Amino acid sequence: MIDASLPELRAFVMVAQQRSFRRAADLAGVSRSSLSHALRALERRLGTRLLHRTTRSVALTEAGDRLLAQLAPTLRDIDDMLGAVSDEGTAVSGSLRINANEGGARWLLRNAVPAFLQQYPRVSLELLTDGKLIDIVAEGYDAGVRLLEAVPQDMVAVSLGGDTRFVAVAAPGYVLKHGSPGHPQDLQQHRCIRQRLPSGKAYHWEFARGEEEFAINVPGGLTLDNNTLMVEAAISGLGVAFVPEPYALAALNEQRLVMLLADWSPPSPGLCLYYSRNRQTPSALRAFIEVIRLSDEISNSAPS
Repeated sequence: MIDASLPELRAFVMVAQQRSFRRAADLAGVSRSSLSHALRALERRLGTRLLHRTTRSVALTEAGDRLLAQLAPTLRDIDDMLGAVSDEGTAVSGSLRINANEGGARWLLRNAVPAFLQQYPRVSLELLTDGKLIDIVAEGYDAGVRLLEAVPQDMVAVSLGGDTRFVAVAAPGYVLKHGSPGHPQDLQQHRCIRQRLPSGKAYHWEFARGEEEFAINVPGGLTLDNNTLMVEAAISGLGVAFVPEPYALAALNEQRLVMLLADWSPPSPGLCLYYSRNRQTPSALRAFIEVIRLSDEISNSAPS
């Protein structure tokens, strides 16, 4: 039997997830040398190398990758069980790690985070943005934020922000010069600001009206991977952009952009926070969900 200590295992998971001794040490509030000693002790006990170390980077070995995939969820479950035992009669505390896309992080920062931090000052909230879809359990997150359509079926989803829609927008000067498309297929004759997804694929613009649906691989000489930059490019007259409506709303209200093909852009289920249904839900996450639900009710009941 290998007698690995819990602090050694925690040290490995933290360094492996952060890919950095410095960041892991800062996060844990310990010295880099203590983490390094713990990792070397664990490797000696296991008789195998878990990390490739250089002066600038840390990378997982094949054995380290396998151990992280199994160990990270197990440690989270242990923390959840211990937290459940101590929850009753105590204030909500601990850490809460959430992985979100940019739009989800913006919504949370505007609508939920201020009230949550004020109400639960003993909770340390870590909100990280990542365009890629990841396994939140394996990567050590308590929850994620994505469009509902991208959430795995084995997760619990909590809606935030209501329905949304993607809209085609362009600067008034561009429309004056190039005209306004009357049908999604007309975009083939326009300069479009294309989007590259985190997976590396080009995003096909999706339109629907009644029973008709189109997914168009639009032409264009400019490709970006950020909705905010796409809006800025459209405002500059570089072409037609296709973005979630909240990103373009201020520019539309200020008439720096005009909406195109509005009747081809129906609303669809928007963002949601999601978490594993197969794990004990930490008290900090339960509290955060309640704040989100209250914020969502307030924003949905507010007069437009």
